[in-house]
Amino acid sequence: MESKPRLHVTLVYSPGPREVREAKLVLEPGASVAQALHTCGWLAGLSAQEINTLEIGVWGRKVELDHPLGQDDRLELYRPLKVDPKVARRERFVRQGSKSAGLFAKKRLGAKAGY
Repeated sequence: MESKPRLHVTLVYSPGPREVREAKLVLEPGASVAQALHTCGWLAGLSAQEINTLEIGVWGRKVELDHPLGQDDRLELYRPLKVDPKVARRERFVRQGSKSAGLFAKKRLGAKAGY
């Protein structure tokens, strides 16, 4: 007797800083993102507000719930950013000062600024 081919999908979610959840799922061929999320059961532990703010992607590209999954896809749940990365970088630069950050941290004797 021949077994049906199965989809192997990895689901990844980071509910907070330095915390990552990963689940390996085995699904029927032609399964959608919504079916994968339902199979995993992670959304049951989240509030409706948290679920509405999540975005979903496959290998870093945003997709809809009806998107069909392929073999060895990486399904990612994205939570909203609390701080814009550009603003955070500017604030770190101001806090550290121009002499100790980035290109200006190390300077060879007699070299131009930033080299």
